[in-house]
Amino acid sequence: MLGRKKKEKADDGKVSVLFIDEMNDLQSQIAEYFLIKFYGDTYEVRSAGPKQDYVDCELVSVMYQNGHDIRGTAVSKDFTTRIMIDYDYIIFLQKSTYYDIHDRLTLPGKRILKDFGSRSDFKATDDLELANCYIKLIEDVGAWVKETFASPENLDKMAI
Repeated sequence: MLGRKKKEKADDGKVSVLFIDEMNDLQSQIAEYFLIKFYGDTYEVRSAGPKQDYVDCELVSVMYQNGHDIRGTAVSKDFTTRIMIDYDYIIFLQKSTYYDIHDRLTLPGKRILKDFGSRSDFKATDDLELANCYIKLIEDVGAWVKETFASPENLDKMAI
């Protein structure tokens, strides 16, 4: 089972959200960044993945070049770290990761699936095309976060 032993709850009255992708290295980092940026006063936000790796260096670079600095905050986390609390919403940002772990994940919270694909979906033959793939993903995730999280009531409608 994937989860944590000690139960904790965010105690600041914020809606707690956990973003998940396989390695906590791409989509979940973007979503965490934008949710904190846009609505950090409303949401307690964290990200993790069933596996831990380094945050995608090209993502960090492209985000920085486009005015979004995650250099000091983006750290890949798995479910064994201390960031696990009882969440109001657990949001899977990859369909494959949802199907791999949703039935083994012991963390409480309403489940949401919003598939942004994965880096392997990028179709690029050179660095410029690759950068444009990252930019599109960053823009898509940012726009989705801004629209979806404008009101916490939107989340209940997406729960599966």
